[in-house]
Amino acid sequence: MFAAAKKIQPKVVEWRRDIHEHPELGNNEVRTAKLVAEHLKKLGIEVRTGVGKTGVVGVLKGGRPGGVVALRADMDGLPVQEQTGAPFASKVTTTYNGQTVHVAHACGHDAHVAILMGAAEVLAGMRDKIPGTVVFVFQPAEEGPPVGEEGGAPLMIKEGALKNPAPAAIFGLHVVPGEVGQLTWRPGPMMAASDRYEIKLKGKQTHGANPWSGIDIASMQAEVVLAFNQIAARQINVTRTPTILTVATVHGGVRYNIIPDDFTLAGTLRTFDPELRKDVMARAEKAVKGIAERYGGSGQIEWGTPNPVTSNDPALTAKMKPTLSRAAGGKIKDDIDYITGAEDFSYYQREIPGLFYDLGIGFPKGVNHSPFFNVMDESALEVGVRAQALTALDYLATAKR
Repeated sequence: MFAAAKKIQPKVVEWRRDIHEHPELGNNEVRTAKLVAEHLKKLGIEVRTGVGKTGVVGVLKGGRPGGVVALRADMDGLPVQEQTGAPFASKVTTTYNGQTVHVAHACGHDAHVAILMGAAEVLAGMRDKIPGTVVFVFQPAEEGPPVGEEGGAPLMIKEGALKNPAPAAIFGLHVVPGEVGQLTWRPGPMMAASDRYEIKLKGKQTHGANPWSGIDIASMQAEVVLAFNQIAARQINVTRTPTILTVATVHGGVRYNIIPDDFTLAGTLRTFDPELRKDVMARAEKAVKGIAERYGGSGQIEWGTPNPVTSNDPALTAKMKPTLSRAAGGKIKDDIDYITGAEDFSYYQREIPGLFYDLGIGFPKGVNHSPFFNVMDESALEVGVRAQALTALDYLATAKR
């Protein structure tokens, strides 16, 4: 298997660079999905397309009876203007939320797709020895679907990605800045639950020279921002688990000397504890309402569709530790700190036991979602292929039939 992963490495690099140069936003991964589907079909793998909008599901039936396991990769890019300077850097633009934006693989999903394509080829080449079935899940819209659309892991699950056949476990990886080829994770909660929110504030428009004649909604929104910072830092037990409440966007007004009627704020809540999540949400709602009423206006907060906590099944994680160590040549760390980023891989983990782990790719100038994020050392991709293929093989070797 190791020799096969090494042999296919140049193709994995080629796929990754091609996908990187041609990124697509969530639910629009048409070119990427076609590339994946054609590759799987050439390998003699059963293929379903159009799952969860543009998702691709491949089913590789081994030559020996056994269980079913799934491997997942996400395919979407981000509305980011790439500044890596790579010869294959993206120059793609598209329309996003009514605006023309640049698109880039600023989170490494290009690497995830190429790695899983490589693992599929390695496993297909040894199908006669595989005791069971491997399901390949190439998922759209991990970063979230367009406004008003369904997408991502929830829609993949809804449309049968984990059925016919039904895997008993699922594995996934994510490239991150770190030691090249090192695999890292933690058992139990690893990545935060993510709740998107939007706040609508209503005041009374007035001239900027006469704020007493209306309702100063600009000051109102400033107090909301300060109150949110205070909730996270001063009103909850910070020693319990990490909790972050961020205001990321503030929109309101059209002219320097007019205090407007409306302001809209948006941001994200990151938590690891369900009860703490409820508590913070209640405090946020109380703060918005109370501050707005004190100014004589009104305010409400609306919560979007959440991503649950990405939580690695402890038994599965312990079972697969030797496998991941073998894949990485012993370069592993299984007690990393909590990660306050979120992952919709968590939806699969609510259905079946799952293990999600990170793969170090060197140290780019920026972290994931930065214009400077890039796979600095592509030799890490070979480790990713080994990890994906080995987790499937070793799991099936001991799976109950």
